[in-house]
Amino acid sequence: MVEQTKTNLDEVFHALSDPTRRAILAMLRRRPHHVGELVAPFDMSFNAISKHVKTLERAGLVEREVVGNFRRCTLNSKALKDAYRWLGAYDRFWNESLDKLEVVLAAKKAKRNGK
Repeated sequence: MVEQTKTNLDEVFHALSDPTRRAILAMLRRRPHHVGELVAPFDMSFNAISKHVKTLERAGLVEREVVGNFRRCTLNSKALKDAYRWLGAYDRFWNESLDKLEVVLAAKKAKRNGK
């Protein structure tokens, strides 16, 4: 089970590493789109966008469903929540580290000012 989570996070961060895929997610954040609708804002072919969508789907960030002759894509926020939780541990680390640094700097300033 731990390996599956690690692999999923690897796939999520891989998917998020590309600016085109991040732009697709931003579009899907507003509303679901058909794959063809996702092509227009980019200087890419339908096949290239489709590959990006498949990468997002493998990472669990996008769900596709067949609606008539189209494939509708919707944002799946669960994978983003998992990544956010993982990053949250580092947020706490940096906040605690910066708090400690603030104490050290305040002590040095007080010593320098003769207090």
